Formats: sequence, structure tokens, C-alpha cells
Amino acid sequence: MKILVTGGAGFIGSTLTAYLLKEGHQVKVLDNLSTGRIENLNNLIESPNLDFIQDTVTNAEIVDELVQWCDHVYHLAAPVGVKYIMDHPVRTVLDNVRGMDIMLEAVNRYKKRILVASTSEIYGKSLDLLDYTGEAKLKETDYRIEGSTKNHRWAYANTKAMDEFLAFAYHKEFGTEVVIARFFNTVGPKQLSNYGMVIPNFVKRAVAGEDVVVFGTGKQKRSFMHVNDAIRAITSLMFTGKGIGEEFNVGNPIEITMNDLAKKVVEKTGNRSKIIHKSYLEVYGKGFEDMNRRTADIDKLRTTLNFELEYDLDRILDDVISYMKEEVVAE
Repeated sequence: MKILVTGGAGFIGSTLTAYLLKEGHQVKVLDNLSTGRIENLNNLIESPNLDFIQDTVTNAEIVDELVQWCDHVYHLAAPVGVKYIMDHPVRTVLDNVRGMDIMLEAVNRYKKRILVASTSEIYGKSLDLLDYTGEAKLKETDYRIEGSTKNHRWAYANTKAMDEFLAFAYHKEFGTEVVIARFFNTVGPKQLSNYGMVIPNFVKRAVAGEDVVVFGTGKQKRSFMHVNDAIRAITSLMFTGKGIGEEFNVGNPIEITMNDLAKKVVEKTGNRSKIIHKSYLEVYGKGFEDMNRRTADIDKLRTTLNFELEYDLDRILDDVISYMKEEVVAE
């Protein structure tokens, strides 16, 4: 097939691109390299089945040309990471909304199939405020609870929610073949620590023997999915057609506190790094709030695809630590 991957030089996008090329597809990558890296495609760039276009999804002319060419679109292009989002609030809002508008218009015009990358951020603080037992997990149909519009954290969440609204509107009104994937903390080799990603940050510091910095109290819980599991999920949803017109949590239902995660990373690296804490205000400044839990219920994904995870947290950390050690040697 002919496949367009926007944001294909990013962490998830480049892993997806490698998978698609291995499966024999022709791939065109569109990326402006604002947070993606051309180095992520170094081992792929010579492939006769890959074309890289450095441009933005807000360029309607380029998008029209690429969508007309392809069969499927994986729309992954978006600002990434809490740190980046807090530092670039205007770009976060405009790139997400404009890019989705342009992309869906082209996809509908040429009657192509598209996977829209959404995020667990859209649920906001739902588990904190609605789950009194501390055991519930987020389902696709759960209500969304977010904070003040002055807190920039929620700008990203709301633009992604608007992307979903627009995608579902196209599906309802025009029959556009859309699939929504809500990613929960996707991790693995090649993920940068630059933008506040917790596992790469912990691992990079621990490998270097530096203090591992936990934000807030460290009692907040998260769950992590290996990028290879995520790629299996989204490509199956697209190729089988079973995901059309639906939204899916793409994540791991098993959670861990940030304090326990930091301890596990330090133990696995074998170094004697200290674990220290910093306040959110110190790290991000004003206009930030976090949630205590954000864990996926993936029953819909399991039922639709007979899907099961292949990577647990230990295997994820082993992969990231191995990659990070190689990076340190290379530096």
C-alpha cells in the first residue's frame, strides 16, 4: 500500500515507518522536524520505498498532494511532551487545530482512510474526581474533566478533543473512514528526554549516575506501553478496518507510582543515583496542574482485535536502558 505518515520523524512515527517499510509498503513521511529528528530515519532513508518531505501539515498544498497519492494516512504530527506544550502554548493550539482541519478536508476529498493520533490527556482529571476507590480505569466513553483555561496543560488536551470531534463529524456527515487512537504514555528506544518524558528522563540520569528527579510528590500513578505494542494496535485497526468510526485507548492497564518507577530504574541500571523531588512550579512555572492517576482500560482494543500486550514494564525498561547506554557511549 501507499501510506502517508505525518510526524514520521518523531519517536512513534519513525517506529511506525520502519514497521511499514519492513512489511513492504511505500511510505512518505511529512515532518517539519520541530520535535522530530531526521536521525530517527537514518537507517531507513536510503530505502527506495521511503520519501521524506520536510514541511508542515498546515501547508494545505503539500497535504493535498500527499493525501491524493496515498491509500492510508497515519496523522501523528503534533506538539509533543508536557515541557514543549507549556513552553509553546500558541503553537500547540494552532498547529493541532489547523493541521487536523487541513488533513481531514483532504482525506475526505480523496476518500482515504486516516488514523488520528489522540491522547489520554483528553480525559483530564476524570479518575481523580470521579473514582473514589482509586481502582477504576479510563474507558473510551468516560466523561472528561479538565481545569481552567488559564492552565496551559489543558490547551493540548482540548485541541486533541476538538480533533476527535472534527474526525467524528466527518465520519458521521460524509462517511470518512476515521480511526481514533488515544495514546497513553508510549515509550521505547529513541524516545527523547528533552520534552519531559518521564522514563527517558529517569533512565538517562540513572545511566549517567546523576540524581533522578521526580516531579511533585511522586505518588502520582501512570502506566506505560511499549511502542512496538502500540504500532501493532494501530496498524491492525487500520488494515483490518475494524477501527473505522471508533475511538480506542492504546495503552497499558497496569500502573505504577513515579517513586516506585524511579526506584526500579535505579536498581536496573545498577548505579547509585539518588532520587530527589522538585515541585511542578519549579519545573514548569505557573499554569500547570497534574492528575494523580491516568490509566487505560483497553477492553475495547482487546475485544475488537483479540489484542494482548507483549511487553511488561520490566521489558520496556530493559529496552530503554540498553538503548540509552549505547547513546551515552556514542556521545
